[in-house]
Amino acid sequence: MSAAGEHVTVLLAEAVDALAVRPAGVYIDGTFGRGGHSRAILARLGAQGRVVAFDRDPVAVAAGAALSDPRFTLIHAPFSALADEMARLGIERVDGVLLDLGVSSPQLDEAERGMSFRFDAPLDMRMDTSRGQTVADWLATASVAEITEVLRDYGEERFAHAIAKAIAAARTGGAVATTGQLAAIVEKAVRTREPGQHPATRSFQALRIFINRELEELSLVLPAAAARLTAGGRLVVISFHSLEDRIVKRFMRDESRPPQLPARLPVRQSELPPPRLRLVGKPQRPSAEEVAANPRARSAVMRVAERTEAAA
Repeated sequence: MSAAGEHVTVLLAEAVDALAVRPAGVYIDGTFGRGGHSRAILARLGAQGRVVAFDRDPVAVAAGAALSDPRFTLIHAPFSALADEMARLGIERVDGVLLDLGVSSPQLDEAERGMSFRFDAPLDMRMDTSRGQTVADWLATASVAEITEVLRDYGEERFAHAIAKAIAAARTGGAVATTGQLAAIVEKAVRTREPGQHPATRSFQALRIFINRELEELSLVLPAAAARLTAGGRLVVISFHSLEDRIVKRFMRDESRPPQLPARLPVRQSELPPPRLRLVGKPQRPSAEEVAANPRARSAVMRVAERTEAAA
């Protein structure tokens, strides 16, 4: 298991292998983190190759300054800005896009980020601490119905309404401003939980996903990435949550099928435009050895699709 604050890149070799790196290719690393994937891609590139990485975490961007390579560009922005940033850089097509979703170990292990109930810290949870609303700010004004919806939809929390009412009741005594306060409120409101799981796990996860618009960002970047791949270019996505994986699975499935036309339309199968993606292999999960060394890898699943020749 990694030490606190140290990020261990999940499925590192597998993801870079899945990209099928071309020496002179251009690659997008949608979540730089601490640079594990970017460095591995750069190691396989020739002098003409290029990596453009994104991260919205200012700490990750600062850490990326240590990667001094003329073939590398790091952008402080969410990966949903991919299309705009590619246009700004004058890049029309890329040979691969890698998205490593979720949060990094430093984000979870640094108390001041407020993403974990293991520490009593300000209730922040923003990936980009330079902008946007904190969870504490949102909870201060959100209605019971709004809190219920977030906990249910983003955390699949079956006690969402009870937790939301408890949060609203707690606000009468002052703001719910710290992770410790929120964890205690949830713990009292949740009647039962799966063995080995803290009662607040689903609530913290839901609020983090919501405040960072993680699912919305993913839904925006997938079509943008697929549209800008060269023929044979790969889209590789590693997800850590069932909601993320569901979005990726459906997108790749739908894009690998011919378009759905109205029933009884007199069109031959051969006349249909070919799909722009094809699925590559089966979903891949970390090995038992990787999970033993890094327990946070246990929920990871990697899916791969390739841009078809005809569509590009």
